[in-house]
Amino acid sequence: MNSIKKIFSRLLPTPSRTFHAKINQLQAELEEMKATLEKVADIHVNQWGDAWSKDESYLLPEAPLSENTGHLQWVAYLSERYNKSGMRVLEIGSRVVTGANRRAFFSAAEYIGFDYHPGENVDVVGDAHKLSQYFDGKFDLIFTSAVFEHFAMPWMVSVEMAKLLKIGGMVYVESVFSFTLHELPWDFFRFSHMGYQSLSPPALGFECIESGYSNPIVGRFSGLADSYLKNLPIRGLYCHSAYLGKKIKDVQNFQWNDVQLQDVVGDTKYPC
Repeated sequence: MNSIKKIFSRLLPTPSRTFHAKINQLQAELEEMKATLEKVADIHVNQWGDAWSKDESYLLPEAPLSENTGHLQWVAYLSERYNKSGMRVLEIGSRVVTGANRRAFFSAAEYIGFDYHPGENVDVVGDAHKLSQYFDGKFDLIFTSAVFEHFAMPWMVSVEMAKLLKIGGMVYVESVFSFTLHELPWDFFRFSHMGYQSLSPPALGFECIESGYSNPIVGRFSGLADSYLKNLPIRGLYCHSAYLGKKIKDVQNFQWNDVQLQDVVGDTKYPC
Protein backbone atom coordinates (compact mmCIF):
# COMPACT_ATOMS: atom_id res chain seq x y z
CA MET A 1 0.00 0.00 0.00
CA ASN A 2 2.83 2.40 0.78
CA SER A 3 4.26 1.93 -2.71
CA ILE A 4 0.93 2.92 -4.28
CA LYS A 5 0.69 5.97 -2.07
CA LYS A 6 4.23 7.02 -2.99
CA ILE A 7 3.39 6.83 -6.71
CA PHE A 8 0.34 9.01 -6.34
CA SER A 9 2.10 11.38 -3.96
CA ARG A 10 4.48 12.27 -6.78
CA LEU A 11 1.49 13.15 -8.91
CA LEU A 12 -0.42 14.93 -6.13
CA PRO A 13 1.93 16.22 -3.43
CA THR A 14 -0.93 16.97 -1.02
CA PRO A 15 -3.69 14.42 -1.68
CA SER A 16 -6.98 14.89 0.14
CA ARG A 17 -8.45 12.56 2.73
CA THR A 18 -10.93 11.38 0.09
CA PHE A 19 -8.10 10.48 -2.22
CA HIS A 20 -6.35 8.57 0.59
CA ALA A 21 -9.57 6.70 1.25
CA LYS A 22 -9.92 5.67 -2.40
CA ILE A 23 -6.33 4.45 -2.44
CA ASN A 24 -6.95 2.41 0.68
CA GLN A 25 -10.09 0.96 -0.86
CA LEU A 26 -8.25 0.06 -4.07
CA GLN A 27 -5.47 -1.60 -2.11
CA ALA A 28 -8.00 -3.57 -0.08
CA GLU A 29 -9.77 -4.76 -3.23
CA LEU A 30 -6.49 -5.91 -4.76
CA GLU A 31 -5.58 -7.83 -1.60
CA GLU A 32 -9.03 -9.40 -1.51
CA MET A 33 -8.74 -10.46 -5.17
CA LYS A 34 -5.35 -12.04 -4.55
CA ALA A 35 -6.66 -13.90 -1.49
CA THR A 36 -9.67 -15.13 -3.44
CA LEU A 37 -7.50 -16.52 -6.26
CA GLU A 38 -5.25 -18.32 -3.81
CA LYS A 39 -8.26 -19.66 -1.94
CA VAL A 40 -9.78 -20.98 -5.18
CA ALA A 41 -6.56 -22.80 -5.98
CA ASP A 42 -6.48 -24.34 -2.50
CA ILE A 43 -10.15 -25.34 -2.77
CA HIS A 44 -9.42 -27.08 -6.07
CA VAL A 45 -6.64 -29.08 -4.46
CA ASN A 46 -8.61 -29.92 -1.29
CA GLN A 47 -11.91 -30.74 -2.98
CA TRP A 48 -10.34 -32.74 -5.76
CA GLY A 49 -7.73 -34.45 -3.63
CA ASP A 50 -9.70 -37.65 -3.12
CA ALA A 51 -11.15 -37.63 -6.64
CA TRP A 52 -7.70 -37.34 -8.16
CA SER A 53 -5.91 -39.71 -5.80
CA LYS A 54 -6.10 -42.64 -8.25
CA ASP A 55 -3.89 -42.70 -11.32
CA GLU A 56 -6.83 -43.86 -13.45
CA SER A 57 -8.47 -40.48 -12.84
CA TYR A 58 -5.86 -38.83 -15.03
CA LEU A 59 -6.63 -40.91 -18.10
CA LEU A 60 -8.62 -39.25 -20.87
CA PRO A 61 -11.35 -41.51 -22.30
CA GLU A 62 -11.06 -39.88 -25.72
CA ALA A 63 -7.34 -40.71 -25.91
CA PRO A 64 -6.87 -44.24 -27.31
CA LEU A 65 -4.23 -46.44 -25.69
CA SER A 66 -1.94 -48.42 -27.97
CA GLU A 67 -3.01 -52.07 -27.96
CA ASN A 68 -0.28 -53.72 -30.03
CA THR A 69 2.36 -51.05 -30.48
CA GLY A 70 2.90 -49.53 -27.04
CA HIS A 71 6.33 -48.57 -25.81
CA LEU A 72 7.40 -52.05 -24.68
CA GLN A 73 5.41 -53.95 -27.29
CA TRP A 74 6.23 -52.55 -30.69
CA VAL A 75 9.66 -54.12 -31.26
CA ALA A 76 8.40 -57.65 -30.69
CA TYR A 77 5.23 -56.92 -32.70
CA LEU A 78 7.21 -55.75 -35.74
CA SER A 79 9.94 -58.38 -35.38
CA GLU A 80 7.41 -61.19 -35.43
CA ARG A 81 6.02 -59.96 -38.74
CA TYR A 82 9.11 -58.65 -40.54
CA ASN A 83 12.09 -60.63 -39.30
CA LYS A 84 11.91 -62.89 -42.30
CA SER A 85 14.19 -63.77 -45.17
CA GLY A 86 13.53 -61.66 -48.26
CA MET A 87 12.07 -58.74 -46.31
CA ARG A 88 13.74 -55.34 -46.35
CA VAL A 89 13.64 -53.21 -43.19
CA LEU A 90 14.78 -49.62 -42.67
CA GLU A 91 15.23 -47.98 -39.26
CA ILE A 92 15.42 -44.19 -39.23
CA GLY A 93 17.48 -42.93 -36.31
CA SER A 94 19.27 -46.24 -35.75
CA ARG A 95 22.37 -44.88 -33.99
CA VAL A 96 22.83 -46.36 -30.53
CA VAL A 97 22.35 -43.44 -28.15
CA THR A 98 20.52 -44.87 -25.12
CA GLY A 99 21.75 -48.45 -25.44
CA ALA A 100 19.00 -49.71 -27.76
CA ASN A 101 20.27 -51.62 -30.81
CA ARG A 102 17.40 -53.23 -32.72
CA ARG A 103 19.37 -54.90 -35.48
CA ALA A 104 19.18 -58.32 -33.79
CA PHE A 105 15.37 -58.21 -33.90
CA PHE A 106 15.58 -58.24 -37.71
CA SER A 107 18.53 -60.59 -38.16
CA ALA A 108 16.73 -62.74 -40.78
CA ALA A 109 15.69 -59.73 -42.86
CA GLU A 110 17.80 -57.22 -44.75
CA TYR A 111 18.08 -54.54 -42.08
CA ILE A 112 19.53 -51.08 -42.82
CA GLY A 113 20.21 -48.49 -40.14
CA PHE A 114 19.96 -44.83 -41.14
CA ASP A 115 20.96 -41.82 -39.05
CA TYR A 116 21.95 -38.16 -39.27
CA HIS A 117 25.26 -38.94 -37.55
CA PRO A 118 27.66 -41.86 -38.02
CA GLY A 119 28.00 -44.28 -35.13
CA GLU A 120 27.21 -47.74 -33.85
CA ASN A 121 24.46 -49.47 -35.86
CA VAL A 122 24.48 -46.87 -38.67
CA ASP A 123 24.82 -48.15 -42.24
CA VAL A 124 23.80 -44.99 -44.11
CA VAL A 125 24.33 -41.41 -42.95
CA GLY A 126 22.01 -38.71 -44.25
CA ASP A 127 19.12 -36.30 -43.80
CA ALA A 128 15.73 -37.98 -43.35
CA HIS A 129 14.03 -34.99 -44.99
CA LYS A 130 15.63 -36.29 -48.22
CA LEU A 131 15.42 -39.99 -47.38
CA SER A 132 14.53 -41.33 -50.81
CA GLN A 133 17.73 -39.89 -52.31
CA TYR A 134 19.84 -42.43 -50.41
CA PHE A 135 18.20 -45.69 -51.50
CA ASP A 136 17.34 -47.74 -54.54
CA GLY A 137 14.45 -50.13 -54.19
CA LYS A 138 11.69 -50.16 -51.61
CA PHE A 139 11.12 -51.51 -48.11
CA ASP A 140 8.60 -53.79 -46.47
CA LEU A 141 8.93 -51.93 -43.17
CA ILE A 142 10.18 -48.49 -42.17
CA PHE A 143 10.25 -47.70 -38.48
CA THR A 144 11.57 -45.04 -36.15
CA SER A 145 11.48 -44.48 -32.40
CA ALA A 146 12.22 -41.33 -30.36
CA VAL A 147 13.25 -39.47 -33.50
CA PHE A 148 10.23 -37.72 -35.02
CA GLU A 149 10.26 -34.97 -32.40
CA HIS A 150 13.73 -34.05 -33.65
CA PHE A 151 12.72 -33.50 -37.29
CA ALA A 152 12.36 -29.84 -38.17
CA MET A 153 9.87 -30.73 -40.94
CA PRO A 154 8.25 -34.10 -40.11
CA TRP A 155 5.66 -33.69 -42.88
CA MET A 156 8.51 -33.93 -45.38
CA VAL A 157 9.83 -37.10 -43.74
CA SER A 158 6.37 -38.68 -44.03
CA VAL A 159 6.39 -38.07 -47.78
CA GLU A 160 9.88 -39.53 -48.06
CA MET A 161 8.87 -42.67 -46.17
CA ALA A 162 5.86 -43.09 -48.44
CA LYS A 163 8.15 -42.99 -51.47
CA LEU A 164 10.29 -45.83 -50.11
CA LEU A 165 7.54 -48.17 -48.93
CA LYS A 166 6.19 -51.02 -51.00
CA ILE A 167 2.43 -51.14 -51.45
CA GLY A 168 1.30 -53.24 -48.51
CA GLY A 169 4.37 -52.20 -46.55
CA MET A 170 4.15 -50.80 -43.04
CA VAL A 171 5.43 -47.67 -41.34
CA TYR A 172 5.80 -47.37 -37.58
CA VAL A 173 6.54 -44.13 -35.75
CA GLU A 174 6.95 -43.76 -32.01
CA SER A 175 7.65 -40.39 -30.47
CA VAL A 176 6.58 -38.42 -27.41
CA PHE A 177 3.39 -36.60 -26.50
CA SER A 178 4.25 -35.30 -23.01
CA PHE A 179 7.93 -35.30 -22.22
CA THR A 180 10.74 -33.09 -21.04
CA LEU A 181 12.70 -31.02 -23.53
CA HIS A 182 15.77 -32.96 -24.63
CA GLU A 183 18.64 -32.91 -27.14
CA LEU A 184 18.21 -29.16 -27.46
CA PRO A 185 18.11 -27.13 -29.58
CA TRP A 186 16.78 -29.81 -31.97
CA ASP A 187 13.61 -30.72 -30.07
CA PHE A 188 10.83 -29.42 -32.31
CA PHE A 189 7.50 -31.22 -31.85
CA ARG A 190 5.18 -33.35 -29.73
CA PHE A 191 2.66 -35.71 -31.38
CA SER A 192 -0.94 -36.65 -30.64
CA HIS A 193 -2.59 -39.66 -32.23
CA MET A 194 -4.43 -37.37 -34.64
CA GLY A 195 -1.20 -35.53 -35.35
CA TYR A 196 0.31 -38.73 -36.72
CA GLN A 197 -2.75 -39.40 -38.82
CA SER A 198 -2.60 -35.91 -40.29
CA LEU A 199 1.03 -36.55 -41.31
CA SER A 200 0.15 -39.88 -42.95
CA PRO A 201 -3.32 -39.38 -44.46
CA PRO A 202 -5.04 -41.49 -47.12
CA ALA A 203 -4.17 -38.70 -49.55
CA LEU A 204 -0.53 -39.75 -49.09
CA GLY A 205 -1.46 -43.40 -49.62
CA PHE A 206 -1.67 -44.56 -45.98
CA GLU A 207 -4.25 -46.47 -43.97
CA CYS A 208 -4.04 -46.08 -40.20
CA ILE A 209 -3.83 -49.47 -38.45
CA GLU A 210 -3.31 -48.18 -34.93
CA SER A 211 -2.57 -44.82 -33.35
CA GLY A 212 -2.49 -44.27 -29.61
CA TYR A 213 -0.66 -43.64 -26.36
CA SER A 214 1.22 -45.49 -23.62
CA ASN A 215 2.76 -44.68 -20.26
CA PRO A 216 0.24 -42.26 -18.72
CA ILE A 217 1.55 -39.40 -16.60
CA VAL A 218 0.02 -37.96 -13.42
CA GLY A 219 0.36 -34.20 -13.76
CA ARG A 220 -0.48 -30.91 -12.10
CA PHE A 221 0.43 -27.25 -12.47
CA SER A 222 3.21 -26.19 -10.13
CA GLY A 223 3.08 -23.64 -7.37
CA LEU A 224 4.95 -21.32 -9.75
CA ALA A 225 2.04 -21.19 -12.21
CA ASP A 226 -0.50 -18.37 -12.40
CA SER A 227 -2.74 -18.20 -9.35
CA TYR A 228 -5.84 -19.59 -11.06
CA LEU A 229 -3.87 -22.64 -12.28
CA LYS A 230 -1.63 -23.30 -9.28
CA ASN A 231 -1.59 -26.99 -8.29
CA LEU A 232 -4.55 -27.92 -10.50
CA PRO A 233 -4.49 -31.50 -11.84
CA ILE A 234 -3.97 -32.12 -15.56
CA ARG A 235 -5.56 -35.08 -17.32
CA GLY A 236 -4.60 -36.72 -20.57
CA LEU A 237 -0.81 -36.69 -20.30
CA TYR A 238 1.01 -39.64 -21.86
CA CYS A 239 4.74 -40.00 -22.37
CA HIS A 240 4.71 -42.04 -25.57
CA SER A 241 2.55 -41.87 -28.65
CA ALA A 242 2.74 -44.10 -31.69
CA TYR A 243 1.39 -44.67 -35.19
CA LEU A 244 1.25 -47.83 -37.28
CA GLY A 245 0.20 -47.37 -40.87
CA LYS A 246 -0.06 -49.42 -44.04
CA LYS A 247 0.71 -48.12 -47.50
CA ILE A 248 -2.29 -48.90 -49.68
CA LYS A 249 -1.38 -47.06 -52.89
CA ASP A 250 1.29 -45.06 -54.66
CA VAL A 251 0.67 -41.32 -54.94
CA GLN A 252 2.67 -39.69 -57.68
CA ASN A 253 4.03 -36.15 -57.30
CA PHE A 254 2.43 -35.65 -53.87
CA GLN A 255 2.28 -32.03 -52.70
CA TRP A 256 0.88 -30.89 -49.36
CA ASN A 257 -0.51 -27.78 -51.05
CA ASP A 258 -2.82 -30.01 -53.08
CA VAL A 259 -4.33 -31.73 -50.03
CA GLN A 260 -7.78 -30.67 -48.84
CA LEU A 261 -8.50 -30.44 -45.12
CA GLN A 262 -11.14 -33.17 -45.28
CA ASP A 263 -8.57 -35.49 -46.87
CA VAL A 264 -6.58 -35.23 -43.66
CA VAL A 265 -9.21 -35.11 -40.89
CA GLY A 266 -11.61 -37.58 -42.50
CA ASP A 267 -15.04 -37.71 -40.88
CA THR A 268 -13.87 -36.03 -37.66
CA LYS A 269 -15.11 -32.56 -36.72
CA TYR A 270 -13.81 -29.72 -34.60
CA PRO A 271 -15.85 -29.69 -31.34
CA CYS A 272 -18.48 -26.95 -31.06
